[in-house]
Amino acid sequence: MSQDTDTTARPRLGFIGIGLMGTAMSLRLLERGWPLTVWNRERPSLDPVLAAGAAEGGSPREVAERSDIVLMCVLDTPAVEACVWGRNGIAEATGGARLLIDFSTIDAEATRDFAARLRAQTGMGWIDAPVSGGPAAARDGTLTVMAGGEEAELQAAAAVLADLAGNVTRMGPVGAGQVTKVVNQAIVGAGFVAMAEALHLAEAAGIDAAALPACLAGGLADSALLQRIYPLMQRRAFDPPLGYSRQLLKDMKAVKGFAQGLGLDLPGVETATGRFAAYVEQGNAMADIVSIIRLYEHERQQGGEPAPHHQSGT
Repeated sequence: MSQDTDTTARPRLGFIGIGLMGTAMSLRLLERGWPLTVWNRERPSLDPVLAAGAAEGGSPREVAERSDIVLMCVLDTPAVEACVWGRNGIAEATGGARLLIDFSTIDAEATRDFAARLRAQTGMGWIDAPVSGGPAAARDGTLTVMAGGEEAELQAAAAVLADLAGNVTRMGPVGAGQVTKVVNQAIVGAGFVAMAEALHLAEAAGIDAAALPACLAGGLADSALLQRIYPLMQRRAFDPPLGYSRQLLKDMKAVKGFAQGLGLDLPGVETATGRFAAYVEQGNAMADIVSIIRLYEHERQQGGEPAPHHQSGT
């Protein structure tokens, strides 16, 4: 049941892209009482949100026409382009939505181009609002949103974002959110590899690997990665997935490309990208990003060394 049943003054929402994150975000919005129309390229993915009360749109165009604000969370830059500019895309909508909030992680320059074109063609505003926190944070309404866009449009979206996120920060004009997400993914990608290597080291050395987060709490090694991701990795708790390995690899390649465009060499990012590339190449594109620890187990076994002892803790 909705925690807020007064929907009389609420904008109608549309949501395009019902994957791991889109499902979690849509269910959260429905629980908070928002009227929601949804669309996804693979229709079976809609089942959970339709069962929770969402209406189905036949295309991105129809979603936009039946909404005041369109939310989008899709795989990559080409997917955003197709949803906005493809046949029956958002840009073809007649009436309806006046604002698009894109939660996808895509190219910053493409975002600026898409936003300018959409505003010129339809008058619709664009907020790039990539997120961090994963599906669990989306369900709890505690996502971190790094936003780019006009102040007035962010204010118009404030109530929607408040129901999804515990931290919303405007980082600048359109595109600034995507640049911030590049920095975020550099930290996340390198951090997942660091957690995997720390766990691999602890298990190979024979210490109580499960006790490490509590032991290091409050020290310089402490972090959300150590307290939230490391325990999942240590328990081999990979289901439901926090995210897909192919997605993080895509993001890390984008970090590399962005850095190279600035004339920067980032060896840590290069290493982390290579680790996820090796894992995906082993057939793990759709494996949970937390399961990157399996890459190290595989390499240890291939090297003929005894497998480390996994202490489960209590």
